[in-house]
Amino acid sequence: MSTQNYISSVFSGLEGKNPSELFSNLPTPCYIIDEKQIKRNCEILASVMHDTGCKILLAQKAFSNYDFYPMISEYLTGTEASGLYESRLGAEKMPGKEVHVFCAAYRDDEFDEILLYADHIIFNSPNQLRKYGEKAKLSGKSIGMRINPECSTQEGHEIYDPCAPGSRLGVTRDIWNKEMTDELIDLLDGLHFHTLCEQNSDDLEKTLKAVEMKFGDVLPRMKWLNMGGGHHITKNNYNIELLKKIILYAKEKWKTEIYLEPGEAVALNAGYLASHVLDIVSNGETKTAVLDASAACHMPDVIEMPYTPPVYQACAVTDGNSSAEKCRYRLAGPTCLSGDVIGDYIFNRELRENDFILFGDMAIYTTCKNNTFNGMSLPNIWKYGIDGSLSRLTNFGYEDFKSRLGK
Repeated sequence: MSTQNYISSVFSGLEGKNPSELFSNLPTPCYIIDEKQIKRNCEILASVMHDTGCKILLAQKAFSNYDFYPMISEYLTGTEASGLYESRLGAEKMPGKEVHVFCAAYRDDEFDEILLYADHIIFNSPNQLRKYGEKAKLSGKSIGMRINPECSTQEGHEIYDPCAPGSRLGVTRDIWNKEMTDELIDLLDGLHFHTLCEQNSDDLEKTLKAVEMKFGDVLPRMKWLNMGGGHHITKNNYNIELLKKIILYAKEKWKTEIYLEPGEAVALNAGYLASHVLDIVSNGETKTAVLDASAACHMPDVIEMPYTPPVYQACAVTDGNSSAEKCRYRLAGPTCLSGDVIGDYIFNRELRENDFILFGDMAIYTTCKNNTFNGMSLPNIWKYGIDGSLSRLTNFGYEDFKSRLGK
């Protein structure tokens, strides 16, 4: 996909509308979540479920904005959680839907409460299965084990590669052979693998071949197979037909129920981060627009991933862009962190103080990962309704900053 087509897809929900007229009067920084785009994404996911009989869960680690759960629950099977709080949130805000939980290691003082909320409990090691498996089974839960097929398909995102050498996530076949007794295997209802990050179905196909090679003898004993998340199913160039073939192949091969648990695919291109320019500063040939939004605080994946987020009516600078462009600006946050830089962009006009800046694809890994470093305020969250209305969902302020640090 070309850069221009990518940017167009990110802001497709605003087609024919002027974001400045829609959002510039909102107090910034703020997140805006597009209900219509979430609905569109869920319809695509629901079509995959319909055509294959698989079940799809919302991975809450990417998107936990529960005001949208009632609509999402009309399409998806339930939620996936990473621990106690997400398990509880899924159970409370999607009542009657499935709640699956995976944690690299469960805590003694939380496990009994997790059993109150989760239907499926997935373990990360034989030791954790030995410790908690029988208790979970006696509580009527479906029990799974996360496996590591040792098949890396990612490039440039090592921080998100569960199959990297020495990874703590999932049981390799070597450890399985050494530690998984028949008694432990008898506790299991399913296997779980999660190896992808923003990837297409061809990478899932490679991964499933590795799973079949390493654990194909175990799968016939299982009731379900969870293929994890990282599937960019709602992205424009995603090969959905291949995904369907993969799912149907696994269902037929091992007579198992198939689960997917994407997070990004549910809220892809469904959110914006609105900001304003506070100042323009110069150092040599670099002109920096200091914003009221921070990469470090409000979009931490920009630094962790790292990546350069799309900006409405701007083009991110690449090696092929001229450094002499008159309207080239570095967008950065107001914190004291020198690396609080969002990226370099070329605009079609010169920027000035108070100009409105809109970042795209900001519904995922933002509201659930942001922070108050430097005393930065948490951006409020607004709902951009299907009917075009704007409604504020939060009211963050000083107390939200203070309450994390003492009483």
